[in-house]
Amino acid sequence: MSCFFHPEAKKEFSDAVGYYESCSEGLGLEFSNDIYATIQRIVNYPYAWSYFSESSRRCLAKRFPFGVIYQVLENSNEIMIIAVMQLNRKPDYWKRRL
Repeated sequence: MSCFFHPEAKKEFSDAVGYYESCSEGLGLEFSNDIYATIQRIVNYPYAWSYFSESSRRCLAKRFPFGVIYQVLENSNEIMIIAVMQLNRKPDYWKRRL
């Protein structure tokens, strides 16, 4: 299965990398590695996480307080990353992307 980012998810991921890098040199790379490991778990086991909304699922990052919200697009055998969500942020902000 392949995956792709919703444009807004790609921007929020990039913004978060920049934020963590501004906090401490190298922390942005560590954050990026954590999120990519989370995405790899999703690609390997797309149905392992329970539904977060009617059509999307959420997998939590291991180190950082983020979750990756995604949908499995059955007809195209792809995964769309809808949000790279900071867990203490307004919880339903990403739903308008569906």
